[in-house]
Amino acid sequence: MCTLNSPLLVSGWLVLALSGVPGTLSAQTRPGEKSSFRSSLVNIEAAASETFRYSTTLANGTGQTRLYDLRAGIPDGWSVVFRVMGTPVTSVNVEAGKSQEIAVELTARSDSKPARYKVPVTAISAGDSLNLNLEAALKGAYALELTTPSGRLSEEVTEGSNREVVLTVRNPATLPLENVELSSQHPTGWEVTFEPARIDRLDPGKTSEVKARIKVPEKTIAGDYAATFTAKDSHANAAASFRFIVKTSALSGWIGAVVIMTSVALVYGLIRRYGRR
Repeated sequence: MCTLNSPLLVSGWLVLALSGVPGTLSAQTRPGEKSSFRSSLVNIEAAASETFRYSTTLANGTGQTRLYDLRAGIPDGWSVVFRVMGTPVTSVNVEAGKSQEIAVELTARSDSKPARYKVPVTAISAGDSLNLNLEAALKGAYALELTTPSGRLSEEVTEGSNREVVLTVRNPATLPLENVELSSQHPTGWEVTFEPARIDRLDPGKTSEVKARIKVPEKTIAGDYAATFTAKDSHANAAASFRFIVKTSALSGWIGAVVIMTSVALVYGLIRRYGRR
């Protein structure tokens, strides 16, 4: 007779624990269960710029291993990706009496109209055709545009000066944008501020003007300089690349000319004074 502490009984408990009986229901079908294709969520709402992600389970209730081809009926211009453990797949092997977790990712075309889209998904094998009906509720799209009223993206500036550039931030999409922030990448030593620095709300089809104030440092070497202005919120962003042509000021030019003339006069005087010796 086996006591509670006997090696035989302990070994039996270890075998049961290591076999993973309580934890195999997600990977193994119940006895007598039919093949199926299920999803924890069949209806997901998202914007056109976001991905619809569904967690599905494909169960093989037959007595033999099956290779299932995965297909989806998607709207024109949409895309679908099936993933198993993060890897894109087009088919999957499922052993007899087992199940496989499959992620289904749908991406809508950017100009798709807000609506509810039916997406039939099918897993096809030699002896099974399992159907799963998904629904993608497209609530619209997010987008941003950043430019100037004239569309011109270049300015002439003078070293040591301040210049104001008017930017237009537009929402061409179908969903409102909130807390749109302005920022810039500019040459070292330059200063750029925005008024306003943040747009609290920008409704679809609306435009907001922002003033960018640029301060060019003294003694900036003449030439072409690049700066990038960016507008973004949590859903969309836009950038505009600007070209600034820096010219020296008239005063700097006169000072330079005076320095050159003085240097020439000094050299000429030295030559006349010491050249005969």
